[in-house]
Amino acid sequence: MEATTTTSAPRARSRALDTFLFASNFLRHPHMLGSIIPSSRCLVDAVLAPVDWSKSRVIVEYGPGVGTFTAEILRRMRDDATLVVIETNRDFVQLLVDGMADKRLVVEHESAENVQEILERRGLARADYILSGVPLGSMPKWLQSAIAVASAEALDSRGEFLVYQFTSRVLPVLRDTFQNVRRGFEFRNLPPAQFFVCSDAVRTSP
Repeated sequence: MEATTTTSAPRARSRALDTFLFASNFLRHPHMLGSIIPSSRCLVDAVLAPVDWSKSRVIVEYGPGVGTFTAEILRRMRDDATLVVIETNRDFVQLLVDGMADKRLVVEHESAENVQEILERRGLARADYILSGVPLGSMPKWLQSAIAVASAEALDSRGEFLVYQFTSRVLPVLRDTFQNVRRGFEFRNLPPAQFFVCSDAVRTSP
């Protein structure tokens, strides 16, 4: 699939337009989105709380959608850091390319299970953090496991996999893949969400 790198500063977009696009894509592809509306600011803050912005050089986001988390990550991260967002929905890819230009942002129209290949192709080191909002729990177990293992392999040895979901169905897979999985809840979101901080991956390759 094609890859696109954006090159200049972000610009603001209409929240109403983003919500409409998100909802329309949810109705067409409900298995690919966890919610009918974008995440709340409370959920964004809760999920990003573990990130050490001063040391993070490579951050990856799966399923950025309309860029709710993406915009906040760009706002907080270092000037010399890189954010790689991986999105399978062509509408969202185009929205990010057109409306969120930033030289630190790389947009990939790809699948999350190919994260390590993407980083290698881009000449990037292993990720300090990988953030996932894709509804892993609604996917087949083999695909949940493939994405979790690929994420573990793409992380730095001290990196963390940050996952937010609306069910706990993916929790067994996360616990099989990572030695430490911390769980939290954010009720100030529609629907209420839970999030997981996963670290110390059980690696299957050097």
